[in-house]
Amino acid sequence: QVQLVESGGGLVQPGGSLRLSCAASGSIFSANAMGWYRRAPGKQREWVAVITTGGSTNYVDSVKGRFTISRDNAKNTVYLQMNSLKPEDTAVYYCNVVGRASGWGQGTQVTVSS
Repeated sequence: QVQLVESGGGLVQPGGSLRLSCAASGSIFSANAMGWYRRAPGKQREWVAVITTGGSTNYVDSVKGRFTISRDNAKNTVYLQMNSLKPEDTAVYYCNVVGRASGWGQGTQVTVSS
């Protein structure tokens, strides 16, 4: 079972940047696509970005050009670099193995506000 620990969230002004990290335990990390997801207040969790084992990436339209997902298989860690943050990016951010419905971590809060 892969366990996930997200970190790096915080309070940032509009236009600012944050880098989220997700440390994964378990041997299946390097064999699976990984994704970042978020849940904004009053909304359902949505996917934000995914990265395959080969490094191919995809993003939800609302973050294209602003967010970058990457992974370090040697460290079992996936990252989300978030630039030009907007108030609508405020949410709890989670990572998970793509397609896995369980095993969510505690997430990390990102608040974009002046």
